[in-house]
Amino acid sequence: MILKFWKFIFLLTFFCNSLQAQDTIRLSRIDCESIFLKENLTLIAENLEINKAEAQVIQAKLWPNPTFTLDQVNLWATPSQRQGQEVVPPLVGDFGRNMQFSAELEQLIYTAGKRKKLVAMEKVSVEKSKYYFEELVRSLKIQFRKELTNLQYLQLYRKLYQNQVASLNKLIKAYQNQMAQGNVSKSEYIRLKALQIEVFKNINDIDKARNASQKELKNLMKLDPTIALEITSDGFEKNSATITILQINDLVNQAKDFRPDYKLAELEQTYYDKLYTYEKAQKTPDVIVKALYDRNGSTMLNFVGFGLVFDLPFFNRNQGNIKAAKIGVAQSKIQFEEKDRSVSNEIILAYQNLNHSLEFLKNIEPDYEETIDAMLVSYTQNFTSRNISLLEFLDFFDTYLENKKAILEASKEVNEKAEELNFSVGKDIIN
Repeated sequence: MILKFWKFIFLLTFFCNSLQAQDTIRLSRIDCESIFLKENLTLIAENLEINKAEAQVIQAKLWPNPTFTLDQVNLWATPSQRQGQEVVPPLVGDFGRNMQFSAELEQLIYTAGKRKKLVAMEKVSVEKSKYYFEELVRSLKIQFRKELTNLQYLQLYRKLYQNQVASLNKLIKAYQNQMAQGNVSKSEYIRLKALQIEVFKNINDIDKARNASQKELKNLMKLDPTIALEITSDGFEKNSATITILQINDLVNQAKDFRPDYKLAELEQTYYDKLYTYEKAQKTPDVIVKALYDRNGSTMLNFVGFGLVFDLPFFNRNQGNIKAAKIGVAQSKIQFEEKDRSVSNEIILAYQNLNHSLEFLKNIEPDYEETIDAMLVSYTQNFTSRNISLLEFLDFFDTYLENKKAILEASKEVNEKAEELNFSVGKDIIN
C-alpha cells in the first residue's frame, strides 16, 4: 500500500511538470539587459517626461498674445435719432455711416526679466527630468540584475538536484531488485524512496521560485508571458580581481560625478536659486501697453489714444512667495548636505558588505567542489557495494547538498553585493 502511494506521488509530480512544458528562450545577461533598456515600458514612459519638460521651455519663451477688444458698437441708428441727417460719415465705403464703436489693442509686457528668469527655471527642470530618468534606470537596473542573478542561482540549484535524480533512480531500482530477493529490508527501500520524493519536492519548490523570477524578468523586458526564460551562467560569478583594487575615496568621488540623485540634489539648489530670483522679480508690476481707436465716442470723430496699465504694489508685493522661495533655497542646501553625507555612507557600507561576502567565498578552497563531487561518487559506489550503511550514505548526501548550496549562495551574494556597490557609485565599476 505504501509503495503504491509513493508511486502515485512520483507519477503526479512528473505529470504536473510535463504540463508546464513551454517554448524556451535562452539569453545571456548582456542580451537581457539590452532588451530591458529598449523595451521596458516604465522607462519608455519616463523618457517622455524629458520631452514634456522641453516643451515647457518652448512655452516659457513665448510672448503673451495681444488682446483685441471691439466695444461700444451701435448696430443701427434710427431716423429719429439722426433727425433725418447723416450724423457720422462712412469710414470705408459705406461702412461706419451713422455708427459709433471703439477698438482697443493691448499687449502685456513682462518686466524685470521675468520671461528670461522663467525660461532659466524651465531649463533646470529639463535637466532634472533627465536625471530623474537616469535615476529610474539606475533603480530598475539593480532590481533587474538581482533578478537575473536569482534566476541563474535557481537554475544552477535545480541542476544540482536534477543531477542526483539519475543516481537515485539507479539506487532505487537496484534496491527494489534486492528487496524482491530478500537481501535488503523494506524499510531501507522506503527510506531511499522518501529521499527521492524529497528531491522531487525540492525541485518542485525551486521550479515555483524560478517561475516567479521569470515572471518578474519577462515583465521588465516586455517578453511574451507564455515563453520560458533561461539565462546562461555567464556573469554569475564576479571577477574578484577587479574588486580588490578598489579604493573608497575614488568610489566616493566617482559617485559625485555619476550618481543622478546626487546631481538632482545639486540641481534642486540651482532651481530654488532661480525660483527665488523669479519671485523677487514678481514684485515688480507688469505693464500692459494699450492702443485705442474711438469712432464718434467723444468730441472727436476719430479718436486715437495710447495708455499704460499696471498694478500699484501697495499691498501685494509677492512677500509670501518670496519668503517660500527663500526657505526653499535654505532647505535645498540642507538636503544636498544630507545627500552628500548619505552617498559616502552608502558606498562605505556597500564596499564593506562586498568584501565580507568575497572573504567568505575565498575561504572555500578552489578544488573543494571537485573533492565533494568525487566523494559523492565514492559514497554512492560504496553504498551500492554495501561497504557503508544507508545512514552513512544519507548523512553524506545531505551534507553534500548543503555544501553545494552554500557555495552557490556565496557566489550569488558576491554578485548581489557587487551590484549594490555599482548602484551606490552610479556606474558599472564591477562587471
